[in-house]
Amino acid sequence: MSSGRLCSEWEEINPDEYRGIWVYMQVDDGVINEASLQLLGQARKIADELETYAGAIFVGYKLKNLAKEPIYYGADKVFMVDDKRLEKYAPNLYGDVIYKLALKYKPESILIGGTMRGRELAPYIANNLRTGITADLTMIEVNKETRDIILIRPPFGAWMLAHIKTRDRKPVMGSVRPNVFPTPKRDETRKGEIIEEHIDELIDPNMELLEYIPIKKKEEIPIEKADIIVSGGKGLGTKDGFTILQELADLLGGVIAGSRKAVDAGWIPHEKQVGQTGKTVKPRVYIAVGISGAAQHVFGIREAKRVVAINIDPEAPIFENADYGIVGDYKEIVPALIEEIKKLKRSKKKS
Repeated sequence: MSSGRLCSEWEEINPDEYRGIWVYMQVDDGVINEASLQLLGQARKIADELETYAGAIFVGYKLKNLAKEPIYYGADKVFMVDDKRLEKYAPNLYGDVIYKLALKYKPESILIGGTMRGRELAPYIANNLRTGITADLTMIEVNKETRDIILIRPPFGAWMLAHIKTRDRKPVMGSVRPNVFPTPKRDETRKGEIIEEHIDELIDPNMELLEYIPIKKKEEIPIEKADIIVSGGKGLGTKDGFTILQELADLLGGVIAGSRKAVDAGWIPHEKQVGQTGKTVKPRVYIAVGISGAAQHVFGIREAKRVVAINIDPEAPIFENADYGIVGDYKEIVPALIEEIKKLKRSKKKS
């Protein structure tokens, strides 16, 4: 890394000196990423259990108008480095700034949203601090007597839970995918402290931004925010199967998604993947079509209120996790559903 630190450097620390639960505030186009706000609820909960404070970290440029927002969502302190030199994001640069803040204030934990940026940034911070990091954690437990923060995540296969404890290093670090935890209620009556910091010497990021091309945002609701999802798997047989799923989703006012196997086959883009290596969703209705129901996929729909499964295999594991199951060929079942929905809509119009 270009921070000047060597991999052999393991400075002695006193874990008892570390206090505070921090959350990195990712800002996209002037808006705090919701995954960061969701983590503030967990930081607040852990801080209360350990009788310490919940903190938020901002790194970037022209962020002062956002400074109070983390307080409204549960933070007691907001640490901000607002600097023109930080206008352009670089993972090693931002990571070094957060590392220097952590050296000064000694938080006992740093939580980061498992977005594309968060997954990239977190290892830089952990490497500089010579501490462990747990990716894709799903629960957090606290031992009040020992002040151990235990990060829980499903290992490969997702049939069990791994309880991970960082014994001798602080801060304890973890990343959490969006929608694993709920967003806390915004409360403008909350008060907190805003601490502005300045880093005199910033490292050279050793990279140059040549061109910035924003991704064209589609009008469609992202699957992690959708109320109704119609999702397809390998059982569709071909990419054309998603055409009929799209028609069903449109009639229901929902969106389409897919399993990892459907993504790997190139039938649907990765941003629509549901599961342990995709996105966690929490729709009112989730319709799984041609999806076997592997543990990795079920992990991504555990917050769905109603699951409807359509599969030709009566032994498919998805039926064990469905509220309603239909055994049969989706090529017959889905068109029948579409026709019934159209009839209902026509009858409502007449009445």
